[in-house]
Amino acid sequence: MASRLGSLVRESAKNGGRIGSWARSLASADLSRAYSSLGNRPILVDKRGADILHDPWLNKGTAHPQVERDSLGMRGLLPPNVISLDQQVARFGLSFRSLERKTKDGESDVRALAQWRLLNRLHDRNETLYYRVLIDNIKEFAPIVYTPTVGLVCQNYSGLFRRTRGMYFSAKDKGLMASMVYNWPSERVDVIVVTDGSRILGLGDLGVQGIGIPIGKLDLYVAAGGINPARVLPVCLDVGTNNTALLENPLYLGLRQPRLEGEEYLAVLDEFMEAVYLRWPKVIVQHEDFQNKWAFSMLKRYRNKYRMFNDDVQGTAGVALAGILGSVRAMGRPMSDISKMRVVVVGAGSAGLGVVNMVRESMAMAEGVSAETLKKAAENFWILDKEGLVTEERKDMDPDVKDYARSVNGSLALPEGAALLDVVKKVKPDVLLGLSGVGGIFNKQILEAMKHERNHRPAVFAMSNPTSNAECSSTDCFKILGGNCVFASGSPFPDVDLGSGAVGKANQGNNMYLFPGIGLGTYLAGARLVTDGMLHAAAERLASMMSAEDVAKGVIFPPVTDIRAVAKEVGAAVVKAAVDEDLAEGTWSADVRDLRAMSQDEIVEYVERMMWSPAYSPLIYSKSKESI
Repeated sequence: MASRLGSLVRESAKNGGRIGSWARSLASADLSRAYSSLGNRPILVDKRGADILHDPWLNKGTAHPQVERDSLGMRGLLPPNVISLDQQVARFGLSFRSLERKTKDGESDVRALAQWRLLNRLHDRNETLYYRVLIDNIKEFAPIVYTPTVGLVCQNYSGLFRRTRGMYFSAKDKGLMASMVYNWPSERVDVIVVTDGSRILGLGDLGVQGIGIPIGKLDLYVAAGGINPARVLPVCLDVGTNNTALLENPLYLGLRQPRLEGEEYLAVLDEFMEAVYLRWPKVIVQHEDFQNKWAFSMLKRYRNKYRMFNDDVQGTAGVALAGILGSVRAMGRPMSDISKMRVVVVGAGSAGLGVVNMVRESMAMAEGVSAETLKKAAENFWILDKEGLVTEERKDMDPDVKDYARSVNGSLALPEGAALLDVVKKVKPDVLLGLSGVGGIFNKQILEAMKHERNHRPAVFAMSNPTSNAECSSTDCFKILGGNCVFASGSPFPDVDLGSGAVGKANQGNNMYLFPGIGLGTYLAGARLVTDGMLHAAAERLASMMSAEDVAKGVIFPPVTDIRAVAKEVGAAVVKAAVDEDLAEGTWSADVRDLRAMSQDEIVEYVERMMWSPAYSPLIYSKSKESI
C-alpha cells in the first residue's frame, strides 16, 4: 500500500498535484483505526448481515467497526481491515482522478457520463460516503450531479438505468396512488421533487427520463441544504410523451403513448398531490420542469392548499432577482434603485415570467405593493418571445404576459414583434436577461448594443440551461463589453482573463443558491405555505451576502464552495419571514413560540444546528427502525 501511494504522490507531482491531496490523505491515515461516531445518534435496524451491506442508507462498507460486524452478523462479509470515512473519501478521490486521466483525451460527453456513472455507483451503495464526497468537492461535482451533466443523463437515462431511485406514478396508476405511496420504505419524507418530464432544462419532452432532474435537485437539497437523505423522494409523473424518438426507442422505459392533456392530465396531478399529502402531511413538494402551459396553472392550483412551490417559476425568479439586486449594487447604487432599472427579457415561458413577476414586486415594494405600483413597475420591462416584442397588438396573447405588453405609442414605442436588436438599441436597457433556451441569441451585435450612455456597467444574464443553450458565453460577453460589465449564467462558465491581471467574473446564477435554503427554511419553520414574502426574503438575503468589495469587482453570487453557508442564511431568512407572516407552526425541535423568541442570529444558529451532515452512526439491531 505504501509503495503504491508513494508512486501516486510522485505521479501527482508530475501532473500539477491533481491527485496528491487525495493520496496524501489516504497515506497519512491510520488504516487500523475505525471511524469514531461518537455524538451521532444510534440507529435501530431490523436487518442483519448482507441486507445491511446492500442498503445504501445503512451501509458503511469497510468502515463498519468490529463491534457492528459481530453484533449484526457481518463478520467474514467484509475484508478484515476497518478504515475511516476520511480514508474512504480519499480512496474514492484516487479512483476519480484515475478516471479523469483515462478519459481526458476523449469526447466531453463520454467523459461526463463516465464521471456521473462513477458517482452514481457510489450513491447506490453508500449514501453517507456519497454525500461526504459531494460536500467536500461541491464545486467540482455539482456540475456532474446537476447542470450541465444532468441534462445529458436525462437524454440517455433509459440506457443508463441500473437501480431504481425514487418513485414513478403513471397514467396507468389512476385510483391506486394513495396506496402506492406506502410502497416507499421511509416513514418520513420532508422534501419531494417531482417532474412530468415535459420540459427538461432546454431539452424539451424527455418523458420518464426526466427523473434525473429530481434526483439531481435532491442531491443538492442534501449536500447544500442539509436535508436528511433518508427523507427525500424524487418522483416522475409519467403521463406519456410526445417525443417520437423516445416512443420509437426500444430501450425507452416510460409509457408508450402521447401525453395526457386537459382534465385527464389534471386528474393525475391532483391524485398524486392528494396521495403524498395523505401519507406525509407536512412534506414540501417542489415542482420541476413542467412545460409552460402547466407550470403557472399548477402553481395557482396548489400553492394556497399545499406546502409547495415551483422552482422554475419561483426559484429561478429568486436567483434572478438576487442577481439584479447585486447588479444594482455593482453600479454603485442602493438596492432600492431596482425600481429604476430597464430590463429586456428574452423568453416568455414559465421561468421568464416568473422572474419578471418577482422583480416587478420588488420594484413596487418601495412604494408599497398595490395594483397601481405594480402597473407602474411593469413599465420597466420589455418582453420578447419567439415572435419578437410582445405589444398590446399581439393576437391570442398569453394571459400571463398581458400585464407587460408594450404600447406601440410613446417615446420608447416599438412595433409588434420587434426584433431583439431593435429593442436593445431603442430601450438602452440596464439589464439584458435571457431565459429563452436559444443558445447564442445574445450575439455580437446584441452585446455591442448594450454599450450605451445610460449605463456604464451593463448586466447580461444568460440563464438558460444546459451550457449549450446559454444565450452567450462569459468569453463573448467580456470580449465585447469589456471588464466593466456584470455577467451571470445558469450553467457554469469560466472566468475571463482580461489582461494586466484583470479578471472578468463569470457568476453562476443557478437555482441551487436558493431552493435548498427555501426548502430547509420552510421545513424548520413548519410553514403552512410557501409565500412570495418568504421567497423575497430568500432572494434579498442572497443578494446581501456579497461584500461591497466583491460586488465592485462584478461578483454578485457567492462561490459554490460556500453553498452550505448560503443555504443556512437563506433558510434562516425564510424561517424569519414565515414567523413574521404568522405561517410558522414549528417542528418537534422548536415550536412556534420558540421561533418567535429567537433573534435573527439565534435563528441562523438553529438552522445550522439542524442541518444534516454525513457521518456514520452506530447501528443497533432491533425489531423497529427508529433512532434513539
